[in-house]
Amino acid sequence: MRSALGALALASFLLPVAAALSAGQSEIDDDLFAVRRLFPSIGPGLRAIRHATNGNYYVLASPDVGIVIFDPHGKQLSVIGAPPPAANKAARSPVAFGEDCDVDTAGNVYVADRGSNLITEFAPDGKQLRSFPANAPLSLAVLPENEVAISSAQSEHHVTVYTTDGRIAREFGDIESMSSRADIDRYLNLGRVTSDPQGRLYYGFTYMPEPTVRQFTRFGSATQDFTFTGVDAFPEASSTRKAIERQESRSEPLAFHPILTGFGVDPINGDVWMGLHNMLVHFDKDGIRRSEYQLYTPKGAPVDISVLLVEPDRLLVGSDPVGVYEFQRPDRKR
Repeated sequence: MRSALGALALASFLLPVAAALSAGQSEIDDDLFAVRRLFPSIGPGLRAIRHATNGNYYVLASPDVGIVIFDPHGKQLSVIGAPPPAANKAARSPVAFGEDCDVDTAGNVYVADRGSNLITEFAPDGKQLRSFPANAPLSLAVLPENEVAISSAQSEHHVTVYTTDGRIAREFGDIESMSSRADIDRYLNLGRVTSDPQGRLYYGFTYMPEPTVRQFTRFGSATQDFTFTGVDAFPEASSTRKAIERQESRSEPLAFHPILTGFGVDPINGDVWMGLHNMLVHFDKDGIRRSEYQLYTPKGAPVDISVLLVEPDRLLVGSDPVGVYEFQRPDRKR
C-alpha cells in the first residue's frame, strides 16, 4: 500500500487541474524584486546561511571559501574552516566539502562535511573542537542539549540525531514509497533538515513530485506536512512521475531533477516558505498555502532559490553562483 504521503500525492495528481493549466491560469500573487545584494564576497559555492543568537550571520561557501562570519550590518569579521593557501600543498583543509552548517547558542559552528564524511564542530574563534563520522551527510541542524540532527544520502531514515559524543541517539522518518524499487525510493526521499527555536525539526523532500516539508518534534513524532499541490506544481509532478516510470525499467545511474530547491521556517510563528527554483510559496503554520511569488534580482534576473533564511522583517535568498539577496517580506507590507 502507498504511504500517507504517497496517497496524498496520488490524490492531488488526479485532481481536475489540467483544464486550469491548459487555460493558462496562474496562481502567482506577485513578482518580488530584491532590495539589494548582501555579502558581496559570497557567490560561487554558496551552500547555507544561518543567523545566530549573537546577531552574526554565518555563510557557508564550499569548497573554496569556508564559513564566513558577518556582523549584523554585513561587515565580514572572520572565516572558519578556510582551505589552506594554494602554495601549501601539504596542508589539509579543515573542511573538505561542506554541505551545510549551523550555529549553537554558544557560537560554536557545526559543519556537515560530505567530502570527509564527518560532522565537525568549531569554536567561535575557529579552533576545531571535535568531529565524528556521519556517512554522506547532506544537511544538519543543532538541537537543544547539543544534539545534532542530520540528513544523509545513505540513511534508511529521514533524520539521524547524534549525541555530544557522536553516538546515534535516535533515527526517525520512514522512507515514502513511490516506486517498486528501493533504490528509487531512497533517492526520492533525499532531503534537507532544519530546526526552529522551539526545537522542532523540518525535513524538506528535494525530489518528491509534490513539494513537501514535514515537521517533526525533536524526538521524532511527525506533526505536520506542508505540501504544494497547486496548479503551478502540476507540470513538475507529472514530469517527475514519468521519470520514475522510465527509471523503473532501466539500469543506468538514477537522476531526478530537484523539485524543492530550498526552504525556510519563520522563527516567530512557524510559517514555512518553500523555494521551487525561482518560485516562492508561503504556508502558514497550519499547512495552508497562503501565497506564491516569483523572485528576481533588482535588475530583473530570476533568482533560483537554493538557500532561504526567514527573518521577522525580511527574507534572505541565495543561490550558487549569484550570491545572496535581501527581499522585503510580502506578508509584512502595509
